[in-house]
Amino acid sequence: MNIVWHQESVTKKDRRKKNNHHSFVLWFTGLSGSGKSTLANAVAKTLFEQNVQCYVLDGDNVRHGLNSDLGFSAEDRTENIRRIGEVAKLFVDSGQIVLTAFISPFRQDRQLVRNKLEQDEFVEVYVRCPLETCEQRDPKGLYKKARSGEIRDFTGIDSPYEPPLSPELVVDTEQYSIEQCVQQIVSYLKNKQWI
Repeated sequence: MNIVWHQESVTKKDRRKKNNHHSFVLWFTGLSGSGKSTLANAVAKTLFEQNVQCYVLDGDNVRHGLNSDLGFSAEDRTENIRRIGEVAKLFVDSGQIVLTAFISPFRQDRQLVRNKLEQDEFVEVYVRCPLETCEQRDPKGLYKKARSGEIRDFTGIDSPYEPPLSPELVVDTEQYSIEQCVQQIVSYLKNKQWI
């Protein structure tokens, strides 16, 4: 291949200095209906109101464009997360905080994204919520369709979800409100002196 990496004139360090905060990925993972998107957007709104540069990459939204060619087989799920990892890395390089809300069911895929970033640039946020509660919530009616056989390879029903073994954060959306979970995450970031 005749491809050579071109060095940019404005560095990640320059962008972080101008933004007055660290740049990193908040990787929200959990079952469908656990509250990942709601929580990521609530955290982003809180950060935005504090003049923090951030952007949310949501699983459903990304599948309307960038990943519209992918299905839900194990291979396609892995490719979905690989692409998101590359996009997230670009956001981090641009000096922003990127919040990703993806089921991302496989530990290996999440680890591959972590490995693309520097040590202090990936925060795995496990949005813990029991399957029974997610099914009761069923905001998109997907569990009902999966249980009736209309949807195949649905995470938690006929496709596995591998919870993180040692995430940086665990937020429990069954026990705590979205506001309490947002405060837990923001407090973590402030304690790290990243914002």
